[in-house]
Amino acid sequence: MKVRIGADASVEEASAIAEALAAHVDRDVEVFLGDADEPAAVEPAELEVPLDDDLGPTEREGRLREEIADILEGGPEKYRERLPEQDKLFVRDRMNLWFGEEGLHFEDGKFAAFDSEDRLPADGLITGAAEFEGRDLHFMANDFTVKAGSMAERGVEKFLRMQQRALKTGRPVLYLMDSSGGRIDEQSGFFANREGIGKYYYNHSMLSGRVPQICVLYGPCIAGAAYTPVFADFTIMVRGMSAMAIASPRMVRMVTGEEIDMQELGGAEVHAKHSSSADLIAEDEEHARELVADLITYLPDNSDEKPPRADPRPPTRSPEGLDSVVPSEPNRGYDMNDVIERIVDHDSLFELQPEFGSEILTAFARIDGRPVGIVANQPAQRAGAIFPDAAGKAAEFIWKCDAYSIPLLYLCDTPGFMAGSQVEKEGILEQGKKMIYATSSATVPKQCVVVRKAYGAGIYAMSGPAYDPESTIALPSGEIAIMGPEAAINAVYANRLADIDDEEERAEREAELREEFREEIDVHRMASDVVIDEIVPPSELREELVGRFAFYETVEKDLPDKKHGTVL
Repeated sequence: MKVRIGADASVEEASAIAEALAAHVDRDVEVFLGDADEPAAVEPAELEVPLDDDLGPTEREGRLREEIADILEGGPEKYRERLPEQDKLFVRDRMNLWFGEEGLHFEDGKFAAFDSEDRLPADGLITGAAEFEGRDLHFMANDFTVKAGSMAERGVEKFLRMQQRALKTGRPVLYLMDSSGGRIDEQSGFFANREGIGKYYYNHSMLSGRVPQICVLYGPCIAGAAYTPVFADFTIMVRGMSAMAIASPRMVRMVTGEEIDMQELGGAEVHAKHSSSADLIAEDEEHARELVADLITYLPDNSDEKPPRADPRPPTRSPEGLDSVVPSEPNRGYDMNDVIERIVDHDSLFELQPEFGSEILTAFARIDGRPVGIVANQPAQRAGAIFPDAAGKAAEFIWKCDAYSIPLLYLCDTPGFMAGSQVEKEGILEQGKKMIYATSSATVPKQCVVVRKAYGAGIYAMSGPAYDPESTIALPSGEIAIMGPEAAINAVYANRLADIDDEEERAEREAELREEFREEIDVHRMASDVVIDEIVPPSELREELVGRFAFYETVEKDLPDKKHGTVL
């Protein structure tokens, strides 16, 4: 209700009139002074609390509540009783661990398979929406007490709807997997259908790079169930509990004759150390939740948003000691973590796939509260040479950072890609190509720091000057060259040195050549030729990166107009 009073009335008079009228007409009242466009006072109606009456829940509602209570009990009691022996939570207790009593927004499809001849609560699959660590997300969770968490027609339908709704909302998806795969005896209802289990992976592909997909494994996920974890952006397995494989040990025995148990076939250690299908290993259910709670702090809800900022914190160790960490000898090993902890915010390093391809370190961290993705050579592991598995790991990490607008920091200290017959068989060229492609195609802000060695194509893969970084900066310990001094002297001067008969004279000449070559590749020469942008005092590297990441935060980069590349 709108009321106009004289323009000479006071605001206090307008408020009193609004209050009196609202109580009398039981409607919201706006009071305007004269011809004013905005009300001088607004008073909402005084709504009374609804009166109690004699009506209450009916028997029909009571029966429904009993049906819901039965569904919430899950599968047969004998299967629930076995869960503690496996150190597992019942699925609804697991959901309470993740979301708490108030965090579950709603559940879809409780009554799936309600009319089945067998008792199949929720068809063994729970889907819905929840709040996790202040973030809204979609989720699914298998109920292992219902036919070992296997998937069939109604549960598959719920899974697909959840994925399709995530595409609409642009919110992350959490998969809490504990499934033995599809129900073989019911496959006609879901296996090859247009909207059957195969659509899972189509939807995973559509969601990929659009919203973060995070999967936690709680049991043996076999066959079709194993593809969800590998399609997810991030996968966490629980030690001694989780496993995934294309076929069960029994099927493997039938097909190949190999005798093997589930953990040896596809346990957490297998996928964290060898296949790269697992990003992290949790020690138990609570630890798995903690890892995901840390992980999502670096990720936006979708590809349209920027990653969340946090309050800046000083680094764990003083930047003043950084130069002392990096040896002056190019072949001497050290731990790149000792450099990183003097650059990034305290307690912000979150490493992924630490046990796979350990010659390259891939991690999220924060610099002045801003999330960054770190790709760093690790001289403590095989001198930081880039092996095929490390290159593939780096390529995937770079691709994910770019998808979710997380800036990249490259810390380069590598003799380059590894050579030899074994790495050729393992695809060093193919995997190296993928890393270089990912670096080339990434449109997020990139900073390259030459910490020490930058030899061969290693400087290409690590976003050197030719790869459109916002900056290439170096520490005074840096060197950039086709190859290291020893290899270069052997390649160029081997015959001349061999012609020197006197061993002492030959060693002296070799040392001279080595020093001449090192002067040629020193970063001072590179800075003089403007190959790199700046040489930075090590103790100022953190502040240099703070300024550069802040300045280039809104940089826009365009890729050539094409459908997509063909490398990844």
